Amino acid sequence: MTDDPVRILIVDDHPMVAQGIRALLETYDDLQVVGTLCNGQEAVDRVAALDPDVILLDLNMPRLSGLSATEIILERRPDTRILILSMHDSPEYISTALRHGAMGYLLKDVPTDEVKLAIDTVMRCERYLCTGASTSLGPGTADGREPLTSREQEILLALAQGQSNKEVAGRFDISVRTVETHRKNIKRKLGISSTAGLTRYALEHGVLQGTGR
Repeated sequence: MTDDPVRILIVDDHPMVAQGIRALLETYDDLQVVGTLCNGQEAVDRVAALDPDVILLDLNMPRLSGLSATEIILERRPDTRILILSMHDSPEYISTALRHGAMGYLLKDVPTDEVKLAIDTVMRCERYLCTGASTSLGPGTADGREPLTSREQEILLALAQGQSNKEVAGRFDISVRTVETHRKNIKRKLGISSTAGLTRYALEHGVLQGTGR
């Protein structure tokens, strides 16, 4: 375990909103705000240099949307936890954000202590939905599990076909470490602890036939 503060990046095209969130989060000794950016493209371009643990990301921004930024960032840095911070509470927005790989969804009117709670929750690799988002979304996905991203579905298929981590890394032009992280996240989301269990899940849900979700 490390006592280093959690590194937070805030991305919102409204400077007053971003600075307000920054000021509130900087009151916590165990959080360090490493930057505030105004669009998704800046987040993609600077995420490696800023090295955040958690990104608070708005959805509707110029140049590159929060959803597109989420996919690109997680493709490159799958360990990053992304919390969507949005004014939109429709089920479509929330479920789409989760499908793109966000680990949590917060409405912009939540109190500061709930933002802190959400950060703590996703740092434990658990999904967090604020009360408004959870109520809007309902009971969640059909099987009650966090949905896999499109890349996680591709990697699940490759693993179920018997490919090794090294082979999967070569196939998708990513590092072995990134494959291992994806594999860990897939197992966590599906509640599966073994490779045999992943293969069985793929068979039972039509993944090997390309029909699964």
